[in-house]
Amino acid sequence: MIKKHSHYMQYDLIIILILFISVSLLGIYSADHMEQYSGNNFVIKQLLWYLLGIGFLVIIQFLDLDQLNRASIYIYFFSVLLLIALFLSPESIAKPIKGAKSWFNQINGKPLPLSIQPSEFAKIGFILFLSSTISKHKNKFATATLKSDIILLAKIIGITLLPIAFISQESDFGSSMVYVFIAGVMILLSGINWRIIITLAIGGATFLGVAFWIIVTFPELSQNILGLEQYQINRVLNWFDPSHEDRDTYQFDLSIMALGSGQLFGKGIGNLEVYVPEAHSDFIFSIIGETFGFVGSSLVILLYFILLYRLLILGMKVYDYSKFAAYICFGYLSLIFIHAFQNIGMIVGVMPITGIPLLLLSYGGSSIMATMIGYGLVYRVAVEVSIQDDYLFK
Repeated sequence: MIKKHSHYMQYDLIIILILFISVSLLGIYSADHMEQYSGNNFVIKQLLWYLLGIGFLVIIQFLDLDQLNRASIYIYFFSVLLLIALFLSPESIAKPIKGAKSWFNQINGKPLPLSIQPSEFAKIGFILFLSSTISKHKNKFATATLKSDIILLAKIIGITLLPIAFISQESDFGSSMVYVFIAGVMILLSGINWRIIITLAIGGATFLGVAFWIIVTFPELSQNILGLEQYQINRVLNWFDPSHEDRDTYQFDLSIMALGSGQLFGKGIGNLEVYVPEAHSDFIFSIIGETFGFVGSSLVILLYFILLYRLLILGMKVYDYSKFAAYICFGYLSLIFIHAFQNIGMIVGVMPITGIPLLLLSYGGSSIMATMIGYGLVYRVAVEVSIQDDYLFK
């Protein structure tokens, strides 16, 4: 298939991916030069994750979208089973890191060379099954009714809550937020009656408002009422009130210092002066800012906007041909957007700190491979669109 359709290569998507990989490796290489990170070889490991991810991307080009549509339910439930297995695993297999039990990282207490984070891969299974469910529903109910819309909404909520039920037990609030955001975007684009959407939005906003009020007003009760860990409560309190008595913003203070110290054009690769904990992963944008300055940081944000615009146009273009493919594009768009918005937002202080990586840039095996699988899916959709366009105009 790849050889047959080699002239349908999507050069814009390839160039965008190469640029992201280049920025990521340069940023991590720059962070590697900090004395505190020396000897970890993060850049070599990241390059290996990218190469493995590209391998998955290539394999995906052999897949048929209709077969993928039918298989989406199995992919989704397999990913949920991984989440259940993680939840039930003892610490000898899944050792908590910073309060979060999110990785298979050991065998009988011995560290694995690659930690596997099921919630990252589950996001792709979630997007696939959600896309399949919405597209099949819309094909079945050509004319939407209030009843059919409520049925679709119930399906979407059920598909969303199942993985969240286990992810929330991992103390991974950030990933739960990602699932909710993706589901929200898919609901908006599913054609469900606006009265239902507005009612749902009011209910969701009310819940968030009450939850936020409880955290701010009764922080000592938040653990019991909302099931939050103390460090999660402190992050929200520190974000809401910088003068909070239990202020613990050491990491944020350093990241904003690093970001600002880059000034207009940055200090250059390998010339970092501000040590930021987890700089190569969750706080890589601060390293990009210090290395490449305001100009470089702005260009990275622009690159994200270009990718998001490309995915939006691709989804709109393929909608009439394959609703399943269109919703894959919309779902992946939502995934990239919420990760970028939350991660960059926490770096500059407009969002509370979470463990959400900056997709396509942050260091991490599971994150990179899952993101590359998603990229491979939208690339496959883009190739299919080009094939169909060529067929129609011949």
